[in-house]
Amino acid sequence: MMSEIIDSWVMPGVQGGPLMHVIAAKAVAFKENLTQEFYDYTAQVIKNAQALANALMGYGFTIISGGTDNHCMLIDLRNKGISGKQGDEALDKAGITCNKNMVPYDDKPALVTSGIRLGTPAITTRGMNEQDMATIAGFINTVIDNHQNEAVLADVKNRVKEFCGQFPVVAKQS
Repeated sequence: MMSEIIDSWVMPGVQGGPLMHVIAAKAVAFKENLTQEFYDYTAQVIKNAQALANALMGYGFTIISGGTDNHCMLIDLRNKGISGKQGDEALDKAGITCNKNMVPYDDKPALVTSGIRLGTPAITTRGMNEQDMATIAGFINTVIDNHQNEAVLADVKNRVKEFCGQFPVVAKQS
């Protein structure tokens, strides 16, 4: 029965054992999820993802599904002549985090892949908005187009560091 399947997801899947610190953490998270601030944050995450996807498509990137309706996007790099693994490694050298990811009808093995996956929650948490996605897309485009040029990757890493310096990970206390 469907009810038994759902129950098995809750216990032990989601709920697990009665660990009080886990139950308390979930209660705090659920309460936070009910606030207007959380709603505004999640709406901004989606706006940022859509802006980033659109900016990347402007550079000729192929976004699987033609865009995004959530926090992340899957990018097929085959038209850029680079594997997902190469893209992941080059972006990492430039200070940009992503994941290599298989794409539909991928012709490369799972440890290589033809795509990357990008998301916007972390950059939204730092305070970035839609206008900042154009800058980020420019960094990504430069890295992918120059993935074998260590000097370009180092330059982009410095620019990424400078750009991110405007958005501290922890807000300054006054």
